[in-house]
Amino acid sequence: MSKKITFRGQIADGLQNKINLATLNGKRGYKITRFQICGLIMGAGDKELTAQIFTKDQTGAITSEVDFTDSNLLAVALYNDVASQATGNDEVIIFDGEVFNQDIYITAVDQTGNTAPTNYFLELETVALSDAQATQLTLKNLRTIASR
Repeated sequence: MSKKITFRGQIADGLQNKINLATLNGKRGYKITRFQICGLIMGAGDKELTAQIFTKDQTGAITSEVDFTDSNLLAVALYNDVASQATGNDEVIIFDGEVFNQDIYITAVDQTGNTAPTNYFLELETVALSDAQATQLTLKNLRTIASR
């Protein structure tokens, strides 16, 4: 039986938050089921927010550019709030076939140059992993770390 766990918080513009998920044996996997973002104050200026979730630390490489060929990308959320509308338009893309068992990193950038933080809500589904699956996912993560 799987259960859902949630995370919520704020990410400073151009930075990232680390979500600690790694366990000693790696036998608990995760899948993203929901990812939402919004600005700090609705309708208080134009916002074009791009938030992304990665399996790899993005320090020094945080950008609003979205690259679907990046194998470390797990999800993307786009949010556009125009002051005259007072409501945002959003788009969320989750690569739902991806299971991971290590820490993940959420980045956020406002393309309009605003420096206010971005709010996020993340829901993960836990998945029990066999020994072989846990080993495979852990090795994949180690290869990712080695390629930095």
